[in-house]
Amino acid sequence: DVVETQEHYKSRWRSIWIMYLTMFLSSVGFSIVIMSVWPYLQKIDPTADASFLGWIIASYSIGQMVASPLFGLWSNYRPRREPLVVSTAISVAANCLYAYVHVPHSHNKYYMLTARALVGFGAGNVAVVRSYIAGATSLTERTSAMANTSACQAVGFILGPVFQTCFTLIGEEGITWKLVHLQLNMYTAPVLFGALLGVINIILIFAIFREHRVDDMGRQCKSVNFEGEESGVLDQDAGGNVDHVAVVAINFLFFVILFVFAVFETIATPLTMDMYSWTRKEAVFYNGIILSVVGIESVIVFLVVKTLSKKTGERAILHGGLLIVLVGFFILLPWGKKLPNIQWQEIKNNSIPRTTSTEMLMPFWSLQATQLPSNHTVEPVGCPVTQSWCLNTPMIYLAQYISSDILIGLGYPVCNVMSYTLYSKILGPKPQGVYMGWLTASGSGARILGPVFVSQIYTHLGPRWAFSLICGVVVVSLLLLEIVYKRLIAFSVRYGRMQE
Repeated sequence: DVVETQEHYKSRWRSIWIMYLTMFLSSVGFSIVIMSVWPYLQKIDPTADASFLGWIIASYSIGQMVASPLFGLWSNYRPRREPLVVSTAISVAANCLYAYVHVPHSHNKYYMLTARALVGFGAGNVAVVRSYIAGATSLTERTSAMANTSACQAVGFILGPVFQTCFTLIGEEGITWKLVHLQLNMYTAPVLFGALLGVINIILIFAIFREHRVDDMGRQCKSVNFEGEESGVLDQDAGGNVDHVAVVAINFLFFVILFVFAVFETIATPLTMDMYSWTRKEAVFYNGIILSVVGIESVIVFLVVKTLSKKTGERAILHGGLLIVLVGFFILLPWGKKLPNIQWQEIKNNSIPRTTSTEMLMPFWSLQATQLPSNHTVEPVGCPVTQSWCLNTPMIYLAQYISSDILIGLGYPVCNVMSYTLYSKILGPKPQGVYMGWLTASGSGARILGPVFVSQIYTHLGPRWAFSLICGVVVVSLLLLEIVYKRLIAFSVRYGRMQE
């Protein structure tokens, strides 16, 4: 056995920390403009409607879904620095394009769509990050490293809107640099800040990041990505086949986990507006606070789960996380007798616009800029009678909603980390880029389909059907986990190279 030197150990972990930063910046790139997309879209292109906003929101996930397997494949055969730098450069260029979408005289909305899709394409480097961390950590280090990666991603999602809020101080007009046609305002400053962070990330990748690989026991080993900078390495015995049944099972479980969370995020505003007669402003404000608290709760869970997994193992924690998510959605089922308030008066006056399925695609943060028709003096509140279920479905009490938020905020991060950790251990010593790409693509697909599911089922059939179906999907996931439970073991354990 070759004992890892202190110098190699430090270099390896410095590189892993650069991967944490890359993951953080990737999620900031998504969330830093998310609150301002709708008002900016209305400003640059009045022809854009809520339906097109749904496509712009989804374009990020579509871009990431396409790019993840491609960057993953690239990282399997070449030094990972290459796809990392190229993907980050694409995100930087896309952010600069977003800052200039106001310049063309027409079709501005399509330029914005392209910019957001390219930012998502650049975020496909998440697969490279996860595969590098899987290859650069031993089995005992893996859960902790994956939890830290997910925590960095979660912090990025939380801080993105905070950065956006700070940039609102610049105002809508801001400063114009006529020489280069650049408007620095509350809409463009966040993406330019994101581009600056991307440039810093590229510099750090060149300056600090090094290609490292260790086997499941922590011994140095060569890989196809090896750049020849370290010496005294071992060739890895990578004999044996990956258990593809376990691989497909984890992909399905991960899809379900991200699908139900996307539904949870998307449904927050329409549900609370229907059930509690909140105005748009109230729904955005209160749900913003709730989801911020859920985000902080998730980061704490990511940190706690590292210690807990050492005592119980990843499979048991994944099982527990899915059960918590199931209980969280089960609580949301309407049980009482009290009906939600109905928008009777507004219907009589024929002044309320019909709720369309495309509007349901708009998550809570995009509703804040939606303008009421000019003839409105008071915003109609309550459950619109155009949703026929409002007339016979009991309301979901606020205590139910808050309890559900807490439970889903606890179960989701547990399932997220355990899925990635188990997946990386099942894949074993061979390069994991393509497999990690498929897992990332599964998650991106779930984030696309989640809002579509809400727009159809919730709008037309109501919360009882929507949450019952979600509970059914989670139950199927639990049954699948039971079936493949014994197969979800590390590659080295499966082939008898080390004890579980």
